[in-house]
Amino acid sequence: MTPATGQRATLFEAEPLKLDSGALLSPVNVGFETYGTLNAERSNAILICHALTGDQFVASDHPITGKPGWWTRLVGPGKLIDTDKYFVVCSNVLGSCLGTTGPSETNPATGKPYGIDFPVITIRDMVRVQAALLDHLGVETLMAIIGGSMGGMQVLEWLATYPERLHSAVALATAARHTAQNIAFHEVGRQSVMADPGWREGRYYDHDSKPDKGLSVARMTAHITYLSEDALTQKFGRNLQAREAVTFGFDADFQVESYLRHQGSTFVDRFDANSYLYITRAMDYLDIAGRHDGRLADAFKGASHVRCCVISFTSDWLYPTAENKRIVHALNAAGVPVSFAEIEAPHGHDSFLLDVPEMDHMLRGFMTAAARTRGLAP
Repeated sequence: MTPATGQRATLFEAEPLKLDSGALLSPVNVGFETYGTLNAERSNAILICHALTGDQFVASDHPITGKPGWWTRLVGPGKLIDTDKYFVVCSNVLGSCLGTTGPSETNPATGKPYGIDFPVITIRDMVRVQAALLDHLGVETLMAIIGGSMGGMQVLEWLATYPERLHSAVALATAARHTAQNIAFHEVGRQSVMADPGWREGRYYDHDSKPDKGLSVARMTAHITYLSEDALTQKFGRNLQAREAVTFGFDADFQVESYLRHQGSTFVDRFDANSYLYITRAMDYLDIAGRHDGRLADAFKGASHVRCCVISFTSDWLYPTAENKRIVHALNAAGVPVSFAEIEAPHGHDSFLLDVPEMDHMLRGFMTAAARTRGLAP
């Protein structure tokens, strides 16, 4: 895998990072990108948190694929998240593979990649690293934190762990815990990776072959959960792939099969299989209310000063509206001011990444109000 380009910081050198598991990590490297300039008052910083297979390249070209950043539609000069006004930070999460310490990074104790010796992590561990990065950048408080899916989980952990550092928060298409169905889909993906002979018990870095087939199947399975049945039907239906009739074999007869195979094959070029195991496990362990005797509202008691926005999508069956409403009810019960909308969108869970005008309209209004109450020009 080609090393990530961009900015990188080395943290937790003097004092190690203590993980939720009790394990210690030192040092911790963090790959990140920044856009815009931090103002003299250090009051215009926005942290954007990426999803499971995302990265720090939110508004810049990806160093491996060459594709534009995953949210260039919203982040940039003059855009909804205006980098002429705001200092935007997006970091690669702990456990990932694009510049931040994870299983593919060198274990200082052995001089070899961590592999499966890397300690299991949580979403809260990822947030601790983000907080340390902001310290490194001289950012004490955030004008806003924004994230969708796993990024939204990070937003919720910020609200529970570092509320004093937040002015406003936006959580899109997310949940405060993983359900049995969520865990089940992830387990299928992990077993696909581990069943690939190329996985070699997680120690494949010194070998020519990697568990590409297993990771590809994991990606194909997960990608189905990001879409809706209507979206798949509208885009593909039962259309055949470059042929007039079925072949009565196991080639990709249907366009949807070819699409999923393409998603799987391109994914292995930019993502590490072990990172996929670790990050999906971190999501599965998410249960913020579980740390508070099942009372999610208690987790947010320190965030009553934070302006929040939660958005769900009608066609999202991975993190449906009911899960997002659970977050809203908990925020309300904790006295946190929160706006909520369920937006009609046919695209499924991935709607937060796509062109959904109603979402843009709500985000623009929320960000304008947040900037005004922060003392920044709208």
